[in-house]
Order: sequence, then C-alpha cells, then structure tokens
Amino acid sequence: MENASIPQSPMNGGEGPYSYAKNSSFHRAVIEGNKELIQKVMANEFDPKTYDDPKKPICIADLGCSTGPNTFVAVQCIIETIEHQYKSQGLAAKIPEFQIFFNDIVSNDFNTLFQTLPPNRNYFVAGVPGSFRGRIFPRESLHFINSSSTLNWLSKVPTEITDRTSSSWNKGRIHVKNAPKEVIDAYATQYKMDFEDFLHARAEELVSGGLMALLIPAAADLVLDSDIDADKIFELLGSCLLDMAKEGLVSEEKVDSFNLPIYHSPVKHIMAILERNECFSIEQVRTMNGFEAFTYPNVHAVVSMVRAISEGFLERQFGGGIIDELFLRFTKKVVEYPANLFLQNMKVQVYRSVLLKRKTHS
Repeated sequence: MENASIPQSPMNGGEGPYSYAKNSSFHRAVIEGNKELIQKVMANEFDPKTYDDPKKPICIADLGCSTGPNTFVAVQCIIETIEHQYKSQGLAAKIPEFQIFFNDIVSNDFNTLFQTLPPNRNYFVAGVPGSFRGRIFPRESLHFINSSSTLNWLSKVPTEITDRTSSSWNKGRIHVKNAPKEVIDAYATQYKMDFEDFLHARAEELVSGGLMALLIPAAADLVLDSDIDADKIFELLGSCLLDMAKEGLVSEEKVDSFNLPIYHSPVKHIMAILERNECFSIEQVRTMNGFEAFTYPNVHAVVSMVRAISEGFLERQFGGGIIDELFLRFTKKVVEYPANLFLQNMKVQVYRSVLLKRKTHS
C-alpha cells in the first residue's frame, strides 16, 4: 500500500488531551518570539498614508491556521502593529476594518477554530479550505499573508521513496532521519517544488507592495556531533512501528510504505529558493533557535505533541486500533532517550523568520 498520493492529514482536532489545540504551546512560543520582528518590519514597510482606500478592509490571510489558538496570536499581532502605525501618525480615526481569512486543508477542524475565536476580536473572519500549494484567493486581493510552521509539511510523500524498485526506497524508516542520500534528495526535491508553487501562488494573490511573513522550520547548515536533532523523535516513533511489525501487530509492508511528509530543509537551501524568486524582495531575515525559550515539562508533553501532529497520518495507514499501543511504546522510548526533553539543546532545528514584499506587478 503506497501512500505517496494521500493528501496531508490535519492536526488532531477538538480540544481533547491529544488535540493540536492542547499540544501546540511550543509553536506558540515561537510565534511569540517572532512578534518583535513583525512589529519592526511593519513599522518600516507599512505606511497608512499610502493605503489606497481606507473605506475598504485590510485583508489578511493566515495559511495553515489549524484549530487555534496560535493563529489568533499571530493575527492579533499583525492587526495591532497596523493600528499602531495609524495612531502614531495621528490617523486613529482612519483605521480601516480588518478581514481575516483562516486557511487550512479541507479536513481541518474548522468547527473548533471558529468555536474558540476570541470573543472581543476586532476583525471579521472567514474560513478558506484548500491547499495553499496553489491559488486559494483572487488576484491582488490580500494585503498581508502570514504562515507559521507550515512549509516544513510536504504536499505529498515523494513517490520514489515508496517504490520497492527505486534506489530511493526508504525501507525500514518512516522519515528522512538517517536515511540514504537518495531518500534525502527526494525529500529535498519535493520541498523545493512545493515551496516554489507556494511562492508563485502568493505572488498572484498579494497586492503590489503587499507583505508576507513566514516562520519556516529549518535545519541548521552546520551540525556538530554534540547537537541533538529534533527529528530523532520521528526515528524513535518509526522504531516502535518496526518493533510492532516484528511481533506481527502491524504489516511490515505497510510500515515500509509509510513515510511522514515532513522535511526540515537546510537554511541555505531555503534562502536559495527565496533569492531565485523574482516576485518578492526579501525585507528582513532572522534565524531563530526555535527552542531557545521553551522546554517541554515532561515526557507526557513530548508524546502528546507528537501524537497531535502525526496521529492522522498513522490512522490512515494502520487504522486506529494500534494508536494507543504505539504511543505507549513510544513513551517508553522517549523515557530511555531523555535528551529529547531538553529542547534548548536541540540546535539542529532552527526557525527562519522571513518578511517578503511583493514587487510591483508587471
């Protein structure tokens, strides 16, 4: 059973113990850490006096919004920064209305998202289901785009890594971690195509001079032997599946054909893609160690986070009957590998915070 054509599964919905809403505090910490850059760049790049029509709303899209609450934090930061620009220029009476578009794949739990909207929000909302790999908005309809911790998810698993006849077959692994060069290259190629598709679509949707803020999980270019790799967590999860296959609890064939569509591209490769793009100028770039201000409190928190982001993929491949047993085994392995808890030492994964500006449309 090959899963290369299976579309991305959503993060766990609802507000239960393994939901994304309850297990995304790390991602929120990264967003909070990026606020200062957003505020600084907006102060330089957004001039209320040049806004074309204050009677029309400023349209903002958050791509890959999931179920909240992190998307609300990012959106509110953007709105407050724009409002500050108006007030600082004595234009408080001319602050326009704000229209926010929350986007994610069609199977995202939009019900939870809208049920937990901030009650005192100062913006109008709409949900826009669909993959952001292609166009999802009319041409030149958006003024600001935000996307946090989304571009490390691939649109699909590279076809060749589930092909037994290919040199890129990723047998015995569910991820690129410690895989052969052919597998890594397949992931990197898919990442490049997805990122370029993303940029092309956004260039169509943003107005001239429109801004786009991206928080991109990435791999550090220089890795020391002493560094701890955040992707080790996926290797541990895969080893649990292999153990279960040996015991006949899951199909070995299904394990060999299962791969998580997640890839942390080296920073230099990300910048090369951005620099080749002719539609955007790079206004600001900052490399953040995504773990510098956050540590998971215990093993349960680490396991719940991994379950929140991977359970949908696992259920589609193996069925829901194995999930509890799988994560019980996974918990034991995380206990045996306690370095995963000390995320401030994980220097391999970083976040690239990038602010792009749409060049004048030709």
